[in-house]
Amino acid sequence: MKTAFIAVVALGLVGASAARSQTADGPRGEAGPIFANPEAAPRPVTRATRATGKITVDGVLDEPSWFQAPALSDFIQSQPRPGYPASERTVVRVLYDSDYIYVGAICYDSEPDRIISVGLDQDFSTHDSDVFGVALDTYGDRQNAFVFITNPAGALFDAQTFDNSRVINRAWEGVVYVKTAVHDSGWTAEFAIPLTTLRFRGSAGEQAWGINFLRRIRRRNEESYWAPMHRYNRLHTMSLAGTITGLEGLRQSRNLSVKPYVLGGNVRGSERPEGQAGTQLDAGVDLKYGITSRLTLDLTYRTDFSQVEVDEEQVNLTRFSLFFPEKRDFFMENAGTFAFGDINIQNYRLGTSPRDFTLFHSRRIGLLGGRPVPIVGGGRLTGRAGAFDIGILDLQSEALDSLPAENFGVVRLKANVLGSSQIGAIFTSRQATTAGLDTLYNRSYGADFTLRMWDHLLVHSYIAATEGSNLSGDNRAANLLLAWRDRFWDLSGLVKRVGDDFEPGVGFVRRNGMRQAYATVGAHPRPGVLSLQEINPYVEGNFITDLQGELETRELTAALDAEFLSGGLLNFSYTDRYERLVAPFRVSSEAIVAPGIYEFGEFSAGFRSPGGSRFGGGLRLNAGGFYDGTRTTLGLNAFWRPNHHFSMDASAERNRVRLSTGEFTADVYRWRARYAYSTKLFASALVQYNTSSDEVSVNARINFIHAPLSDVFLVFTERRNLARDELLDRAVTLKITRLLAF
Repeated sequence: MKTAFIAVVALGLVGASAARSQTADGPRGEAGPIFANPEAAPRPVTRATRATGKITVDGVLDEPSWFQAPALSDFIQSQPRPGYPASERTVVRVLYDSDYIYVGAICYDSEPDRIISVGLDQDFSTHDSDVFGVALDTYGDRQNAFVFITNPAGALFDAQTFDNSRVINRAWEGVVYVKTAVHDSGWTAEFAIPLTTLRFRGSAGEQAWGINFLRRIRRRNEESYWAPMHRYNRLHTMSLAGTITGLEGLRQSRNLSVKPYVLGGNVRGSERPEGQAGTQLDAGVDLKYGITSRLTLDLTYRTDFSQVEVDEEQVNLTRFSLFFPEKRDFFMENAGTFAFGDINIQNYRLGTSPRDFTLFHSRRIGLLGGRPVPIVGGGRLTGRAGAFDIGILDLQSEALDSLPAENFGVVRLKANVLGSSQIGAIFTSRQATTAGLDTLYNRSYGADFTLRMWDHLLVHSYIAATEGSNLSGDNRAANLLLAWRDRFWDLSGLVKRVGDDFEPGVGFVRRNGMRQAYATVGAHPRPGVLSLQEINPYVEGNFITDLQGELETRELTAALDAEFLSGGLLNFSYTDRYERLVAPFRVSSEAIVAPGIYEFGEFSAGFRSPGGSRFGGGLRLNAGGFYDGTRTTLGLNAFWRPNHHFSMDASAERNRVRLSTGEFTADVYRWRARYAYSTKLFASALVQYNTSSDEVSVNARINFIHAPLSDVFLVFTERRNLARDELLDRAVTLKITRLLAF
């Protein structure tokens, strides 16, 4: 079976070049695309029109100013048929005045009763809905963007992106007004984006910004753009955006906002530290000030994250630490500015990701084993000064249990070079400030560069080192990555080294004391048969040795992915593994893997249904060897979305492991429900059960947006051990925030 599957993948790669000449030319006898290569098309240019009267944001583009603005249409598909005209017409107009940028779009649809709109909540899942979106490169640097997307129900998704779409900050929120209307001809979207929400060069003269527009028709899995691009790029790939000129007399205001909060609640449970149980009352404040048109200062006092959703449960069957993503808005905002380490870029296979190494991982601040550590306050300065992107962060935490009070600092600098490339440096510090423990410290520093050439070649490298009161060994890490991605081929190669005493105190390292070499080659033919959008056969090899060069891990993988025109996904893979253990590790309380050399293989298959349907889901099966035994993992998930107000999803993961020292199961079950009464009032609930710890957790939340960027949260969180019938933690919290803009 293994040999046959690898042969199929190899034949797919060998035959890919032949298939290349037959991809995406449309049905036989039909005229070819407007652009054989959408990205080779000239970038479009338009001119903004100053509004001559008041614009009322109501989803109806009936003010006279709209008819004076140029009509932008002729959108080009990126999928399912790159280079072809969009199947439905979209007409966009752009206006501005002294306070707002206005974007209006009429999304014509010949079947308006089949329009799909999933979710009313802020930052909804854009890939599951019909949407219209705009990206604004306000500095014209072809690197960074503000992104605003809406669906026919009027929900808003907003984000910031950095490094030409490499880093996406979904937690960013700005004051934006959007209204939509569904009608017999399709639907209409109208945005009013305050200039105070954006960052740009204030000037009386004329400005030119990068701009692009997206239209998605979910039932056809169709995406089209005003500035054409291929399907592996996104709306915020600003190096391929168009240009809007004629923006005159734009002035930045003082841009000062203050956001106080008050909260009250009750907490209890056996894992609550002494002094933290009982009734709680607290208050704090966040301040945001635009020092210049390109530099923003954020100050925070008594920082609180009680409204943040709890972490999702994970099963760890490896000898390395798990990575948990950041969910707290304060740290997610402008997170791309501070990113340093292994990278993850959509549509690239790179062999590593930030889950393997990041020099700054904000979860090391204000959290201890998933429990919150009080943060007294601090500040953050982000933006651009001269040729540099700047990020400076400083926070002070309180003492908790055995953890001393600490000060955390980060300085990050980046500069654009050669157009779309970057060089940068970073410094982080973690210093104990409790009397008697103030000799404890950890510092990290590094330099990196990202080079983009010929539109398809990516070169990324970094070198970093750490030092601290408890570190004395090999404290360095470095990597070099080369990757190529075009419409057909994807190739990458990586070499990496991490010292055995490389320990960034404000970062995350999954594996120390190793050298890594990785390579992959894959193809993306579009066969145009069996309702296939694209197939992706690929092979990859990953080799990890210790610092003396002795092999510890080898992974050789052959895989085949298939994407259907409907948006469904199917994938198969086989991985041949080698592991050399120099020390035992405990997989569970029932089983230990002894030192030795192990060789085994694993087969994987998965399917995911299209995201735009009312009911769907996916499954994944992994089966094969596991050290001196076997492992079978079955994952199932399903969702139900009867309308744009309500959605529900559930998932189950079952792991069955048999080893010579014992056997066990490790399962995780998860259920989530969301209800949106409107775009201002939401409710959600998340229930999880982990059989390994025999713990069930509940997180329920009601959120009312009573004014722009101002919320009322009612949150209930509970974690309980079922075997002991023990309440570990319970919190009920009411939190109110109010944004005051000056």
